[in-house]
Amino acid sequence: MPTTVAIPNAVKGRAATSGRPLRVLVVEDERKVAEALRLGLQGEGYDVVVENSGEAAFFRLTTDRFDLILLDLRLPGRDGIEILSAVRRRGLQTPVVVLTARDTLEDRVVGLDAGADDYVVKPFAFAELLARIRAVARRGRPAEAERLTVDTLAIDCATHRVTRAGKTVELTVKEFDLLLHLTRHARQVVSRDTLAREVWQETARSTTLDNVIDVHVSRLRRKVDADQPVRLIHTIRGVGFVLREAGNP
Repeated sequence: MPTTVAIPNAVKGRAATSGRPLRVLVVEDERKVAEALRLGLQGEGYDVVVENSGEAAFFRLTTDRFDLILLDLRLPGRDGIEILSAVRRRGLQTPVVVLTARDTLEDRVVGLDAGADDYVVKPFAFAELLARIRAVARRGRPAEAERLTVDTLAIDCATHRVTRAGKTVELTVKEFDLLLHLTRHARQVVSRDTLAREVWQETARSTTLDNVIDVHVSRLRRKVDADQPVRLIHTIRGVGFVLREAGNP
């Protein structure tokens, strides 16, 4: 299926934070798509670098620094999942938005397990991609000086550091956003509708989105509650999710 990216009239300078534009690596082997993305993102104020092969992208990621990565999965040389897994093993925490024509739940789970922060299916609207980029790039913005605690869970919003019982919990950008929302609404049941709107910036729910939310909650629960005597993240069947300590209804 041919991939198309519709580039609207850009609003200049949206990407600029702290006096400099966000630096984005676009990894896309379809050169027309890559060029459309480059022009569109530059029009929005981003500093864009493009690589068209897996090998070139991997070399670039090991020798250069970026604020965000747009990563196609089907690449010559090395595929996107292989690249993503390799750079995550090396400790690279740069947010990654996967671009792919693969739209099954299994494919999404594979991408998330490899370390992706979000998943955009081709063909996509450029406005949607921009919204996803802004969401995952929040980690690079000046964070509010806020510290949240529930039981032994602590979130430092200034550094995006999460600990449980004093041990660091490594989260993706989307997992952090999800946990932050649940923690800010601790002891309140948060519906899937709310998570779709507030965390995923989607105006309408779908079965696919519900599945993605469930996968993220399950992954977050394993990371936050693993080997802990008290579970904090609970599913309220048919309603949503709640983060609360033991002894609270």
